Amino acid sequence: MKQHKKALALWLGAVLLLLAGVLLIGPAGRTETVQEAMRDAVLHEVNQVRLFGGKNVNPGLISAFTVTALLLAAAAGIRIFAIPKFQYVPGRFQMLLEEVVNLFGGMAKGSSPHRYGFLGAYIFAAGAYIFVGTLFELLGLQALMAHGHPITLPAPLSDVNAAIAMGTFSYLVILSGGIAVNGVKGIGKTLKEFSLPISMSFRLFGALLSGLLVTELVYYYVNLSFVLPVVVGVLFTLLHALIQAYVLTMLTALYYGEVSEPSPPKEKKRR
Repeated sequence: MKQHKKALALWLGAVLLLLAGVLLIGPAGRTETVQEAMRDAVLHEVNQVRLFGGKNVNPGLISAFTVTALLLAAAAGIRIFAIPKFQYVPGRFQMLLEEVVNLFGGMAKGSSPHRYGFLGAYIFAAGAYIFVGTLFELLGLQALMAHGHPITLPAPLSDVNAAIAMGTFSYLVILSGGIAVNGVKGIGKTLKEFSLPISMSFRLFGALLSGLLVTELVYYYVNLSFVLPVVVGVLFTLLHALIQAYVLTMLTALYYGEVSEPSPPKEKKRR
C-alpha cells in the first residue's frame, strides 16, 4: 500500500512539473500564422514532396503508396508464412485473424445474403486500409519537401483527393452489386442514391482532417507541445481509425445489400 502511495505521489509530482513548464514557457516565434499553418495542412500548397525526383505532390500521396506497400507485404507474408501453419486448435494470431475475417464476412452476409462473397473481401480490404492508414501518422515517418525541409507524413485519407477516391470506389462497388443481380434495374436503384459518394467521401475526409487540424493547432504553440500532443494525437487517431473504418464498411455493406436484393417476380395476369 505504501508503495502505491509513493508511486502515485511521484506521478502527480511529474505532472505538476510538466504543467509548470507549460505555463512558464511562452510561445516561440513563427514565420507563419496559425491560419497559414492550418491552411497548408489542408491544401498542401507549400509543403509538397517531390515524387521520385519529378513532380511535386501532396505528402498524402507518399503516405498512400507507403501504406499500400505495407498492407501488400503483410498480406503476402501472412499467406506464405502464417496460413500454411494454421491448426485445428487456433493460436492467438490465428484466432485474431479469424475473428477479423468473420466480422467483415458476417457484416457482408447479414447485409447481402444473396451475394456477399466479393462484398466481404472488399469491406475487409477497405476497413484495413482506413484503419492502418489512419494509424500510419502515429509512426512519425518523415520525407523531404521540395525546398529541402523535412515533413511528417500524414494519414493518406487526410487528403481530400484520397477520401473522394475511396468514397467513389465504394460507390462503384455498390453499383456493381446492383448490376450483377438486377441488371439495368440495379443501375436505377444505385443512381437514386446520387449523393452517396459525396457524403461518404466528405464524412471520411472531415473526420480525419479534424484530428489533423487539432493536432496541428496544438503543435503550433510550444507551450502546449509537451504533454497535450501525445494525448490529443493518440486519442484522435485511435478513435478515427476505429470509427471511420466501421462507418464506411457498414454503409457500403448496407447499400450494397439494398441494391443487390433480387427484384420480386412479376405476377402473371389471370385471364
